[in-house]
Amino acid sequence: MSPDVPARKSTELSDGLPSGEPEFRYVEEFVRHQLSQSLGGVRGMLESALPFVAFTIAWVIGRQLYPALAAAVGVAVVLGIIRVVQKQSLKFVAQAIFPTAIAALIAARTGRAEDIFLPGILYNGVLALISIVTIAIRRPLVGYVIGAAIGDPTGWTADRGLVRMTSKLTAVLAVPYVLRFVIQLPLFLSGSVIALGISKVVLGWPLLLAALFVIGLMLSKGRTPMEDSAYGRPAATPDNRA
Repeated sequence: MSPDVPARKSTELSDGLPSGEPEFRYVEEFVRHQLSQSLGGVRGMLESALPFVAFTIAWVIGRQLYPALAAAVGVAVVLGIIRVVQKQSLKFVAQAIFPTAIAALIAARTGRAEDIFLPGILYNGVLALISIVTIAIRRPLVGYVIGAAIGDPTGWTADRGLVRMTSKLTAVLAVPYVLRFVIQLPLFLSGSVIALGISKVVLGWPLLLAALFVIGLMLSKGRTPMEDSAYGRPAATPDNRA
């Protein structure tokens, strides 16, 4: 084998990825990396759940709406300050702060503690519906997550292998959305604040971690060479289009 072959392969792999991205031998490694980057890992998931944990604890202790709201918003702000001090991105904290602020405003306006959970319930219902629809039309939601992460929002749709793979991954991720919606909506309608708080935690990051574990198993079994993917081939040039 010619000594310059590995160098050519390395160039091919990097041509389909943003500058600074690690190189991958398999499409499955590429998808696993991009999903991890998009979700923020365990810390990102914890940051999205902690404000609602604080709200539930404060509600159980005092049964007062405004102190519970203050606890939720306070935890979200502290998480943001920690990120700023560590000079890290506020992307994943924002995913906790904005929903918490919106939910707190709704609950404060209505005076009903259970309303703080309403935006999350509706959010999961919408995501469940979008996931199912995008799978049906062969434009799975996870594909757009990966496309956005690499700066190519729609290019992946031309790769049939990635469409099939991301359809399966979207189906797995849709399970937590569906479960949260069908379990939490009746609790909301019955005004069960404590049960909503518990379900928020149990059906939150633990369920998402379980889904990611299943996804990890699915991706670990596949061995699709990057050369067989659109992201493993160099972009077309005037010399190679013919």
